[in-house]
Amino acid sequence: MENSGIKRRWWPWLLAGLCVVAAAFPFDTRVCAELDVTRDPELHHVAWWCSKLGEGWVIAVVGVFFAVVYLMLNRPRIAANIFFVALTSELTGLASTILRLFFGRARPSNHDVPQGFYGLWHDGHWIAGQFKFSSFPSGHAASAVGLAAAACLVHRGWGGMLVVYAVAVMWSRIALECHHLSDVLASTVLAIPLAMLLKPLLLPSLEFQFSNLNRALRKK
Repeated sequence: MENSGIKRRWWPWLLAGLCVVAAAFPFDTRVCAELDVTRDPELHHVAWWCSKLGEGWVIAVVGVFFAVVYLMLNRPRIAANIFFVALTSELTGLASTILRLFFGRARPSNHDVPQGFYGLWHDGHWIAGQFKFSSFPSGHAASAVGLAAAACLVHRGWGGMLVVYAVAVMWSRIALECHHLSDVLASTVLAIPLAMLLKPLLLPSLEFQFSNLNRALRKK
């Protein structure tokens, strides 16, 4: 019953989100120009830090740290929830990273070619995985939105705080000319349904495993 309810919720979101992404393409250039901070040292510094905090390894380290802390405090369910949130972030970021290999979209900072989608091959060379052609969708944004979405699913208070964090990461990726508006919106459309699908698949098992681990630690 829960899985069917989740499916009914994420399909409308996905369809509406795809429409929003499509509608955003004509505004990509204008939004990039308005948010560009590459010539403002102070804002560039802020954006750089926001972007750095959106990297997958940072989320993984923080998530594991707090999961261990709460496990040591004899709060296995909270530890499992934190681990689920961090794991979901990593998986949504990974999904985005894999998808962008196939699209090959030029980043806003790539002035070597006209802006567009180039796929896996361009000008006689493989471009899959090259930084200049890895714009769509944004891995940073997918990780940050996946983190916030997963947190909202387990605790609205956590989720509310992390939504602000996710918006800051999305802003930073556009402001640093790493991504277009449609790139970060596509990451949002990808991450939220994926987080909803992952909750019933991962969280019950994680809660069970953390509960067993907690009992084992208490016996020592």
